[in-house]
Amino acid sequence: MSTMYPKYSKKTEGDTVIMEQKLLKKVSHLRLNTTKCSGCGVCSEVCPKEAIILGLVGAVLRGAVKGGSPISVNPAECSYCGVCTIMCPFGALELEVDGEPSLPIREQNGFPQYSITAEIDNSKCICCTTCSDVCPQNAIIRDVPIYEGDSPDGEKRQNALDTEISFEVDTDKCTVCGICATLCPALHIERIPFSACDPISAGEVVWDNILCNACRVCSDACPHNAITVRRLPAPGGNKLPGNVTINQDLCITCTWCEQVCPTEAVTIKKFFEGEIIFNADKCPGGCSTCVDICPCSAIYLPTPIPAMFLKRDSIEPNIAVNKDLCILCGACVNSCPSEDAIIIKRSGIHIKGPETDLYKSVADRLFVPRTSRLKEDTFGQVELKPLE
Repeated sequence: MSTMYPKYSKKTEGDTVIMEQKLLKKVSHLRLNTTKCSGCGVCSEVCPKEAIILGLVGAVLRGAVKGGSPISVNPAECSYCGVCTIMCPFGALELEVDGEPSLPIREQNGFPQYSITAEIDNSKCICCTTCSDVCPQNAIIRDVPIYEGDSPDGEKRQNALDTEISFEVDTDKCTVCGICATLCPALHIERIPFSACDPISAGEVVWDNILCNACRVCSDACPHNAITVRRLPAPGGNKLPGNVTINQDLCITCTWCEQVCPTEAVTIKKFFEGEIIFNADKCPGGCSTCVDICPCSAIYLPTPIPAMFLKRDSIEPNIAVNKDLCILCGACVNSCPSEDAIIIKRSGIHIKGPETDLYKSVADRLFVPRTSRLKEDTFGQVELKPLE
């Protein structure tokens, strides 16, 4: 058995592909979570050693290739520097050194990191469900109570809003019969002791506002209509308790939450600046691969036509993108089988940290406008076509 170092290996454990480099005194692992990988190709573009290549992006992400991965990493070519881990917009790559998370290049101030904004102003947020319903990455955290309407075990709906409750007893009508107290734990009767001298029911109804939820059972049951209960929103109320936040590790800055928030409580700053161009006349139509695999759900068919009505000889171009939702990741380009149908032009990266020479060379590669074309030697595989 050879004991020469370094040693390299590659294995798959469930949804994770693990690349390993063994040195005499150090072991490095690069882990790829295939469920998080969108096939955007950013890692491939930024790798200083060109150790990462794109696979059958569209086929893998659509489920046509079982157990595959949108990208492939050569464990022997990889330098385990961590640039791909830093630049992956989806957190699909993790680097470990001797079993601990590590980013050697960042620790040496050799590379910056993304500087993005993804936050919710809770002074404006009304704790509705809109942003969590649309987030394509399930990055919204709703720390809000569950109520009876959502679950039988939830909190009472009367407690959902900050309210002021008032309780009044008309003493002229009340006979202190005690019916209200037998029905509601928020009420009890303080009676004047009965006396043979004056054998009548007398005393008062005592109300505990903490226990009362203004259900009005007492007022409905009172045989003398002596009780009045009111429940009004407190000043500045009408807001559910709890907080809504964004999981920064899952957020991909697609701005869906910002776009749909009814109170404009969300602020998002994306990874990249630039533009995406769809040449609908070059789209083959009926393919919809880019629609299916877009991690931001930004691409759509404006006038979808059922496949049974499509004619092979006259398929109408039919594709569109909401540019506000696109993060310019490049997954659509890497899966598009039609040359020049989609073009991405990045012009800026939001970063914080040192703009080292390595970062500048990486940025230069990311700023090259690109589209796709099918590889001549691999059926179904798309490759980068720089536009310079």
